[in-house]
Amino acid sequence: MSISTHVLDTTRGVPAPGVGVRLERLAGTGWEPAGTGVTDADGRLRLAGDAPSPGRHRLIFDAAAHLGPDAFFPEIVIVFEVTDPAARLHVPLLLSPYGYTTYRGS
Repeated sequence: MSISTHVLDTTRGVPAPGVGVRLERLAGTGWEPAGTGVTDADGRLRLAGDAPSPGRHRLIFDAAAHLGPDAFFPEIVIVFEVTDPAARLHVPLLLSPYGYTTYRGS
């Protein structure tokens, strides 16, 4: 399995490069690190590493890296469930100054 994301700035209609992303997995009663990276010039990131095990995971985006220090949502957390470790997961993030949208992509 691989997990990828694509961060787009919907206000400007451009990709969001330089956004830090952390992947974490729920283990017991707490979250543990599972990967990190930064979006490329096209706003894309494929998180390398071991295939995530079934269970709850989250992506944490440093939105302030793209929107600036006065961002209303400086950090965005997307929690999702892995049910098939062999499946490819793509979790895009669409940013705007006062909102965001996400979905399971392909």
